Amino acid sequence: MPPLLSCVENLTLVDHHCHGVVGRDLDRSEFESLLTEAEAPSPLGGTLFDSQIGFAVRRWCAPVLDLPPHASADDYLTRRADLGADEVNRRFLRTAGVAALFLDTGFSPDAILPLDEMGTLADAPVHEIVRLEQVAEEVAVAGPSAEGFAEAFRARLRERTVSAVGVKSIAAYRVGLDLPAERPDDAEVTAAAGRWLASIEAGAAPRLADRTLQAFLVWCGVERGLPIQFHVGYGDADVDLHRCDPLLLTGLLRAIEPSGTPIMLLHNYPFHRNAGYLAQVFPNVFVDVGLATHNVGRRAPALIAETLELAPFGTFLFSSDAFGLAELYHLGALLFRQGLSDFLRSGLDDGTWTEEDAGRIARLAGGDNARRVYGLEGH
Repeated sequence: MPPLLSCVENLTLVDHHCHGVVGRDLDRSEFESLLTEAEAPSPLGGTLFDSQIGFAVRRWCAPVLDLPPHASADDYLTRRADLGADEVNRRFLRTAGVAALFLDTGFSPDAILPLDEMGTLADAPVHEIVRLEQVAEEVAVAGPSAEGFAEAFRARLRERTVSAVGVKSIAAYRVGLDLPAERPDDAEVTAAAGRWLASIEAGAAPRLADRTLQAFLVWCGVERGLPIQFHVGYGDADVDLHRCDPLLLTGLLRAIEPSGTPIMLLHNYPFHRNAGYLAQVFPNVFVDVGLATHNVGRRAPALIAETLELAPFGTFLFSSDAFGLAELYHLGALLFRQGLSDFLRSGLDDGTWTEEDAGRIARLAGGDNARRVYGLEGH
């Protein structure tokens, strides 16, 4: 890869969407399962080390563990086990060069480290992103009446977000992004809540998958006045990818726009160009390419350049969407820096912008946009 521009190499990043890492040692199968969005890698498909992300690990993560670039998978995993999870996690989180983490706590299996431990490992402040569906499911299992569900949810959301910097919707996983454009009325919410609560009483898992209630949660987020993150596009096999195109949110975005609530479109691959269009035409829409950045490996520069074809530079943010493996924090940051540097260098080479412009764009994308949108300027 070409050397980084100095304005990018020295950039301190704000990771506006990420998750905790596993706090114990991992065997090879467990490690490879966290390199993929699949539930588990298949022996029929070979090893995940034979993929873009696998080669990125061997090239860019091996030196952090004192191994030569391109160390074999076996040598890499042996060295990882010898160092132990604490040291591995500390090294990768600190080499990422991240000044703040915005942690989604909505999916936290027992092995995942909590907010305070993540902050210690990264030596950086950690801010919480509260998942709307998790709050709704907490309320539902408490057994409210259908008529009382809406107010119980609002009250619980206020409690959960006292110190949070944003909320998140995973409607893409549950019903897709073709949500109702208008705010559901009280009668619609009560009827939908009644159906859901009755299913829970009958023994169903408290998993929210109702379009009316998903839209209600989003509007409660608008009322709360915090940025609302949406999972968009690429994810695990639980998503129907054709229902995860951000263009499906267009009607809802039109309805939300007058409120000024920031809408944060996460991941976006393979719909990143569509997301860039939405960020151009809606003044409150912002985009990133987290999750995809480390998965596409050496193709990250192309991904970032395509996203920035339309997205204004003041709407583009860094995120790693790292989960489970601390390596993903390191790779997310490294490949983002490389892609951003390549993009800015091409503009310098053809005279599109000056070095001063390039530095400003780098600072916007690296952290200033996140600080402004989430109300953390000065941090």
